[in-house]
Amino acid sequence: MPPPGTALCRLDAIDDPGAKGFVFGGGTQRFEMFLVRNDGAVRAYVNECPHALTPLDIWPDRFLTQDETKIVCATHAALFRIEDGFCTSGPCAGKSLEKLAIEVVDGVVRMAAK
Repeated sequence: MPPPGTALCRLDAIDDPGAKGFVFGGGTQRFEMFLVRNDGAVRAYVNECPHALTPLDIWPDRFLTQDETKIVCATHAALFRIEDGFCTSGPCAGKSLEKLAIEVVDGVVRMAAK
């Protein structure tokens, strides 16, 4: 995981609603995460389905349902609430995505301390 203070992107680089994925490192040190923006708020989650432990997206930056109201796992179509990552349907119903601490400083989304 990137350390606190790591700049991810400008806030205006993410549509509202919209999402953007990030990959850090490689091999066994690879870490994937994504930002999702909705109603002016931005949240960060580890890009890993709690059911299959696979990335949620098959296509880059495609984390939302077609109507952009939920996060979707492309592998098993599990649906997660944007506001807290809680799975409302699918094989991991009742589980949640892992949240990450972020902050917006001067229009830039950065990793934050927990």
